[in-house]
Amino acid sequence: MMAMGFSWKLWELAFIVLYALAFYALVIYRSLQLSHDNSHKLFGLRPGWILGRLNDLSDPQWRNFRGNLPILMLVFGIFTLVANTIRRFYHLRARGMSLIWSFLSLCYLSYLHGACIVFILLISSMNFFLVKIFARTKYFVYMLWIFNIAILLLNRVYEGYSFTLFGANLAFLDSYRGTFRWHICFNLVILRMISFGLDYHWFSDQDSRFDQKERSVPIDKYSFNIYLSYLIYAPLYIAGPITSFNAFAMQLDIPQKNHSVGQIAWYGVRWAISLFLMEILTHFFYYNSYASSDIWKNLSPLEIFIIGYGVINFMWLKFSLIWRFFRFWSLIGGVETPENMPRCVNDCYDLESFWKSWHASFNKWLVRYMYIPLGGSQRKLLNVWVIFTFVALWHDLEWKLICWAWLTCIFLIPEIVIKSAAKTFQVRSALGGFIFRELSAISGAVTITCLMVANLAGYVIGPNGINWLISRLLQKDGLHVLCGIFTSFYIGTKLMFHIRDAKQKCW
Repeated sequence: MMAMGFSWKLWELAFIVLYALAFYALVIYRSLQLSHDNSHKLFGLRPGWILGRLNDLSDPQWRNFRGNLPILMLVFGIFTLVANTIRRFYHLRARGMSLIWSFLSLCYLSYLHGACIVFILLISSMNFFLVKIFARTKYFVYMLWIFNIAILLLNRVYEGYSFTLFGANLAFLDSYRGTFRWHICFNLVILRMISFGLDYHWFSDQDSRFDQKERSVPIDKYSFNIYLSYLIYAPLYIAGPITSFNAFAMQLDIPQKNHSVGQIAWYGVRWAISLFLMEILTHFFYYNSYASSDIWKNLSPLEIFIIGYGVINFMWLKFSLIWRFFRFWSLIGGVETPENMPRCVNDCYDLESFWKSWHASFNKWLVRYMYIPLGGSQRKLLNVWVIFTFVALWHDLEWKLICWAWLTCIFLIPEIVIKSAAKTFQVRSALGGFIFRELSAISGAVTITCLMVANLAGYVIGPNGINWLISRLLQKDGLHVLCGIFTSFYIGTKLMFHIRDAKQKCW
């Protein structure tokens, strides 16, 4: 029986691999055809360097990052060389290194934000004194969250503030606002301010349930110098990844030793290979340009699916490159942070694993500072609404992001319930195991579909576009495409099961 089961799985795997090859062959062929046929109608295409093709730079975030790579690499080299040389020559620990990195980071911020650096220092100082004065009080946690959320919203409402708000004689400073909007970067600083406040609060609270876990940092590390260097640490300032204050302070004292020089160098080589793959993607497949225009509405249901699927993969690769670039910089500086994209977007078949792999450092931050304090798994069905609403507001004040957050929560609820029920389910026969696996694959296909809908609504076409897309797919010529999409996701989920089983055998 075991031999028959093993043989059946091999035949299934062979069929799945052949289907996957055919699926991607179709997607690549139709994508190339779409990019060729409508390139003259698309916006955001610029002259490229590969075979005379146009390059899709319609995404402003990717365009700005790619365009500023030379200056970022120059800053990368100078800052890490100076900081590491001074550390080794003078044998500096956390206090000395915090001064070095604060100085280097302030120089960096002065270029980015000009006179607006005053706002950053003022708000950061206010938060520091709030923490130091009220950390031991009963209502400190509420005060910390209210203060930081208020700052987050005010920054957005007033678009980083105008100096004229504080006096007509300061109006001249509005001409020196730097090259990058400070309040966009400050979203990450908000997370670090909350992290510092709660880490210090848990250290100070004798009755805290986080007592043993959070007391790894001595009291002298909660100084203003180390706090400021944590908030504006140049390698992680623009895009993260995010790490807790405690983890940063300990590595500022003793540089990370989990990654050797060779491993860090290989990490950089892998990043360069990924950059080349992105260049190929944007030169040959104009997914984002389609999504950012209304041309996609004139496409067939199959073509709309291909564009949507391509956009999700473009977004994954874009964020992976940005986050890994700054993590690489941080590793060279001696500070290790969580990997933000530990798993490919095409290797996730449930929402929980997806969010653990997409912006993973932010996910860990949310678990540490929101999910567990709100009650953890005991109140999971309620916690997800609070957490995802916060995440949406943290990204921006846009209705489509709120729509994304609430859609995600709606899709998460049945998954949470099913997973809870599955834990009590015991497979007692081969037939039971087969049925459970098939139901799991169907559930995975539903989840992947929901993920595409939620992310397209939040980051690409908005809720109105989703309504139009769904109505288009439910028309006569779209139903067979919808069935094909669902079948592909079902087979893709089965392939992920085989990959998971192979990894478990290797381990």
